[in-house]
Amino acid sequence: MRIRTLVIHASLLVLTFLTMAFAGVAWLNKNPIELTNFVSGIPYAVLLLVMLLSHEMGHYLMARRHGVEATLPYFRPFPSFILGLFPFGTLGAVIQLRSPVQSRRALLDIGAGGPIAGFIVSVVYLVIGFITLPSIDFLYEIHPEYVGLSQIPTEGLTFGRNLIYSGLEAVVPSPGAFIPPMNELYHYPFLCVGWFGIFVTAMNLIPVGQLDGGHITRAMFGGKSLVIGRIVMGVLAVLGLLGFLPLIGMSDEWGWSGWLFWAVVLFLFFERRRRGVLALPDDTPLDQTRMTFGWFCLWMFVVGFAIAPFTIGIV
Repeated sequence: MRIRTLVIHASLLVLTFLTMAFAGVAWLNKNPIELTNFVSGIPYAVLLLVMLLSHEMGHYLMARRHGVEATLPYFRPFPSFILGLFPFGTLGAVIQLRSPVQSRRALLDIGAGGPIAGFIVSVVYLVIGFITLPSIDFLYEIHPEYVGLSQIPTEGLTFGRNLIYSGLEAVVPSPGAFIPPMNELYHYPFLCVGWFGIFVTAMNLIPVGQLDGGHITRAMFGGKSLVIGRIVMGVLAVLGLLGFLPLIGMSDEWGWSGWLFWAVVLFLFFERRRRGVLALPDDTPLDQTRMTFGWFCLWMFVVGFAIAPFTIGIV
């Protein structure tokens, strides 16, 4: 690999680590511009970097196993502490395949390797986060205005629940532990990154086009995956439209307007391109073991999907 290419990969990794650390500072209600606060954002950045790296290396190692040329991960920094949009400090990471995939087996392995690795790391984060929950005094240090209130206010950015998060929340914490509400989750690095990792995994597992989920359903079901993709895009569009219900005074729990945007993006940039990649030199159906892994990935999509992943709570 050329030195110039390695420098690009390393530079993007460092920049992404910095923007994630600044985001971690902002999550703690501290000023990210003050360099003295930088160290408080490092735990968040390290956890998020490990999760993203595990996902991309899952793809990379499976690609190398099948003799498919692939790049190292390209990390994508995002200065959310300045722009105030998508406040996680990164737009994720991606690898590029430099040679064609030859079989359904390879397509399944490469597509599933990343989500499975990222999902496992994210679940471990959630378990650790629930086991090590601090007392409510930790939240009072961040929000001293909450001291003396009968309940924690529900305003601000609120993360949506998914089945895996709710399940772990119900069984892992010690009896009597203070469990933060979803609008305060981002103050807790393990819980925040664990939730985000599950969300990113579910997004990648949407069974459409060139997403990981699209590759997996193509490997499992062949041409029928196009029908699956169209149905899923339709469901996302409906959930996106339901996300506008608050405009007429109804609940915001039944959808998220971002799904409508994502459905349009999937149609324009993924589904149209997919028609040309359905044919594989080796179109032999998958064996039972790989079908099981494929179904496991679809299960991860279901338990990790949040109908309304982001809402703005109002008291």
